[in-house]
Amino acid sequence: MELGMSTTDKQLSRPVPRPGVMAISAYVPGKSHAPGVEKVFKLSSNETPLGASPAAIAAFQSAGTHLQDYPDGASTALREAIGKAFGIDPARIICGAGSDEILNLVAHTFVGAGDEVVFSVHGFLVYKIATLAAGGTPVAVPETDDLVADVDALIAAVTPRTRVVFLANPNNPTGTYLPFAEVRRLHAALPPNVLLVLDAAYSEYVRKNDYENGLELALTADNVLMARTFSKIHGLAALRIGWAVASAAIIDALNRVRGPFNMNAPAIAAGAAAILDTAHVDRSVAHNEQWLPWLAGEFTALGLKVTPSVGNFLLIHFPATPGRTAKEADAFLTKRGIILRSVASYGLPDALRMTVGTEEANRLTVKAITDFLAGAAQ
Repeated sequence: MELGMSTTDKQLSRPVPRPGVMAISAYVPGKSHAPGVEKVFKLSSNETPLGASPAAIAAFQSAGTHLQDYPDGASTALREAIGKAFGIDPARIICGAGSDEILNLVAHTFVGAGDEVVFSVHGFLVYKIATLAAGGTPVAVPETDDLVADVDALIAAVTPRTRVVFLANPNNPTGTYLPFAEVRRLHAALPPNVLLVLDAAYSEYVRKNDYENGLELALTADNVLMARTFSKIHGLAALRIGWAVASAAIIDALNRVRGPFNMNAPAIAAGAAAILDTAHVDRSVAHNEQWLPWLAGEFTALGLKVTPSVGNFLLIHFPATPGRTAKEADAFLTKRGIILRSVASYGLPDALRMTVGTEEANRLTVKAITDFLAGAAQ
């Protein structure tokens, strides 16, 4: 510091973020590398092991021959393809660079200083980040002992300052879900000026009779938005494609905040092709239905608690006993080139999240955790 310059003067000698920005804990994605390991099995980001639809890849490659042109700022082809697939008026759809952008658009459109945003304590980290970035106050609500969103607790947390309630259904990273009767009960209890955001990123994987993704509610209620992504079952995470459906008024407001060219042309083309390739989606669902219960059964047989999941991932709980902890298991697996997701940042320090991978990756992970526990027992 220059002689005679106060701390305040020093801070004012450069651009300073507005109050609260530097208090935000930046989102840290799951790791993807294992130093010194020749073959890595990345099971930390819930990516599909089946890859993208061949039709989507072909559309992406074709779009690559016109990179000099600006994309369609309205993402018309993508919205029309989504509308065709789900029977939705494309005017009720907004697209974004991943559902993350949609969530941030919601916060920046409807949340300001002094406003509150409610979500479950183990909900997606972006909810808190987006709220703080918009100047709002995040309100994290406890879940049930089974790590399921607690509707009564969410309702009780709503105050006159609440503007948005985020609900991931199914939830990441727990894999748990709310029956839609409970979602409707939550919505019915909300004031009409509070926006309920149903984050259905993993909805395609759910095979429960009492589950709905929220599409009908978003189409019939004035204060509900359903968000979806192409990053999971469609295998287009690299292209960052998300979409949402809501009332005409909500979509109009979001479009006023959205960047003019927020979607790139290859993403628009690939997404439009992917949403119509139902056979590829069916193969992904079948793979998950085969391996998700198998993995849960294998880990349970090893004496580990596994939270029942309806997504394409499992939350595996490790004991706090030295030599058997989640942190030690993570290090052991990484040395073998198997990368799971630490979820300590979600308030779950004793657990690891595992994406359902290929048969090879799944079997190797079970073998590695078996070896880890056996070594710890010696």
